[in-house]
Amino acid sequence: MARDPDPPPIHLVRGQRVMLDVDLARIFEVPTKVFNQTMQRNAGRFPGDFSFQITREEVANLKSQFVTSSLAAGSAAFSGHGGARKLPWAFTEHGAIMAATILRSPRAVAMSVYVVRSFLRMREELLSHAVILKRLAQIDRKLLEHDVVLQDVVEKLLPLLNPPTDPPKRKIGFHEGNR
Repeated sequence: MARDPDPPPIHLVRGQRVMLDVDLARIFEVPTKVFNQTMQRNAGRFPGDFSFQITREEVANLKSQFVTSSLAAGSAAFSGHGGARKLPWAFTEHGAIMAATILRSPRAVAMSVYVVRSFLRMREELLSHAVILKRLAQIDRKLLEHDVVLQDVVEKLLPLLNPPTDPPKRKIGFHEGNR
């Protein structure tokens, strides 16, 4: 069984994890223009929670965050040298799977499995980070509890570290003031 290539980039846009049209077109081995035309012909299958067109500000943000992203690496959409000047589309996990079902080629079917695995791998990594953060929070609480206990112990030990001041000793015998 052949090993899947490295997963395509998954970007965070509008608080959602998405793949861009150029990356999905590359996965499905179709030109981006053909990919987008197919999506537009089937627009009813792509509600706002499946896909959306990103803004120029979001494109600039992606370029600044990912030096090697598909946008920064010379995508015709924003290279500034010829090619289309349309804003890219972003596809959520469900949108990427829907795109694979619309394309219906053997490559699209194989890549839909690949896309699902990419999102699953990302989800697993996020969950492992969440488990680590939860454990760190537990350790932090324990340390705070121990800090309070140690502070109490130090306060109780401090009087033992300072020798008590002895009252003047009484003279033994029969003296004035010893009554």
